[in-house]
Amino acid sequence: YSVWALPPEPVRARLRGLMAGLRAAHGGPAFEPHATVVGAVRMRRSAAVVRPYTARVTGVARGDFFYQCVYLLLEPTPEVNQASDHFCAHFGFQRSTPYMPHVSVLYGDLTDEEKESARKKVEEMDNEICGLQFEISELALYRTDTEDKSLESWELV
Repeated sequence: YSVWALPPEPVRARLRGLMAGLRAAHGGPAFEPHATVVGAVRMRRSAAVVRPYTARVTGVARGDFFYQCVYLLLEPTPEVNQASDHFCAHFGFQRSTPYMPHVSVLYGDLTDEEKESARKKVEEMDNEICGLQFEISELALYRTDTEDKSLESWELV
């Protein structure tokens, strides 16, 4: 399972367009724009309350993993980190790496050159993406099997 923070619809629509452009150029599966609060954990269904908080995009980066191919870095404010800490504690999840708040815009197994090309394409397609600020007031629990790179088995719980 994963807990996702969902941007408001106007931001989601903007990100969907950006993501579609990246997929057209680089392939990869389609997925809903989200910031993972807690990812790839085994957990039970449960309700938890977190206050709405502001997320701000600070940069466009590329990573080393399929699920962090190209992403928007989010400012790691106390509120952003507290949301993740809250759900980690609530579900008994122990992080193996420090939390890096981000919104993935492309999943894929690309070369470093392809990832850099995609990263630059994000900035070309939306040159005002850095600095974008939005409120996170909606969280969603998704069943996510990280072995399924097609994402076909992923579903909202």
